[in-house]
Amino acid sequence: MKAKVYVTLKKSIADPQGTAIQGALKKIGYPNIEEVRIGKLIELDLGEVSQETAAQQVKEMCEKLLANTVIEDYRFELE
Repeated sequence: MKAKVYVTLKKSIADPQGTAIQGALKKIGYPNIEEVRIGKLIELDLGEVSQETAAQQVKEMCEKLLANTVIEDYRFELE
């Protein structure tokens, strides 16, 4: 079972990296860009486990280590 975890800053948290990229995009000719938010993608190979076990494990991993839930949101997909 494979999992993809997407971690992004919460909307209420400033994203200076996203702001810098937005400014750069505007400077190189993309004036219509209204917002850029940066996040991270984490890919996990969980081996042979059930969908239920995989979902439980990935949720626990996100809560304990992969995301700082004070300032970040996360979501995941199982394949």
